[in-house]
Amino acid sequence: MLRPRFTTCLTLVACLALSGCMQANVNFGQPTTPYKEQVLEGTGTDKILVLGIEGLISEHAREGLLRTKPSTVQELVAQLKLARKDKDIKAVVLKIDSPGGTTTASDILYHELLSYKQQSKVKLVAAMMGLAASGGYYVALPADHILAHPTTITGSVGVIFLQPRVAGLMDKIGVGMDVSKSGSLKDMGSPFRAATEEEKRLVGAMTRAQAARFLDLVQQHRSLEPAALGIVASARVFTAAEARDLGLIDSVGYLDDALAQARTLAGLPEDAKVVTYRRRPAADGTYYLPGVEAEDSRPALLHLDLDGLLPPRAGLYYLWTPAYGQ
Repeated sequence: MLRPRFTTCLTLVACLALSGCMQANVNFGQPTTPYKEQVLEGTGTDKILVLGIEGLISEHAREGLLRTKPSTVQELVAQLKLARKDKDIKAVVLKIDSPGGTTTASDILYHELLSYKQQSKVKLVAAMMGLAASGGYYVALPADHILAHPTTITGSVGVIFLQPRVAGLMDKIGVGMDVSKSGSLKDMGSPFRAATEEEKRLVGAMTRAQAARFLDLVQQHRSLEPAALGIVASARVFTAAEARDLGLIDSVGYLDDALAQARTLAGLPEDAKVVTYRRRPAADGTYYLPGVEAEDSRPALLHLDLDGLLPPRAGLYYLWTPAYGQ
């Protein structure tokens, strides 16, 4: 049974198409206004930069109905590039609210954050909000201190291979697919037929290899006890308190506590500036307002959150799937 949210959006799209008000591939491009610093509080010279990672982590641009949004990777890397030019930044608070995403995008963000931290010598604090699972936890690993909100869900340290299947539907409607291939495994993972046992074995091996990399990085950064590592390897999710007891995080608190921790680690005074990057300044900017805003701040005529409605592309994911699309 289709979810009401999905059905409503499909109905809206169909109505627009039938009325001639919608064309395929309609968008107004990506934002072109460069990021600018906005001061959230403080008057000192030294700065704490607040960055955010929200939603599905992907290296692909997010296609909306009327606008293409930059990918998570593009947004964060662009902000880190700007931060590298500012020697007054002494600490970064990374606010995470994500179920994870693709293995490659998660690994890119991990690498970029670790590289920035090592080169700039800043202190990095990860602040987990409602959800920081799988790839959302992966990107927190470079942090000097990981803090979770009391209600955070985190963990899901593992990999999942997602592959949509349409063979059954094609059989029902009498549609087939002719394939000419150069090797027996050239169409491995095809959605148009069931997987063979050999293909299942190969996909399983790839999944285990990516999972091993994830666990190795967790152990490298967190030095878990063997028993704790065994529990984490099950890829289950944990509450904030459970994650702290296992050693996945350092403390439980609020965003104010993460900022205080950043000040302590970097040896900053209480009047240190807290800043973020936005394309347009917000009149009432707070820590909780997303740092990345579209160039056009006017309300959309029609807004469809398609990211959470359509199934992910086929591939390997550091993703907690129950949270995807919620």
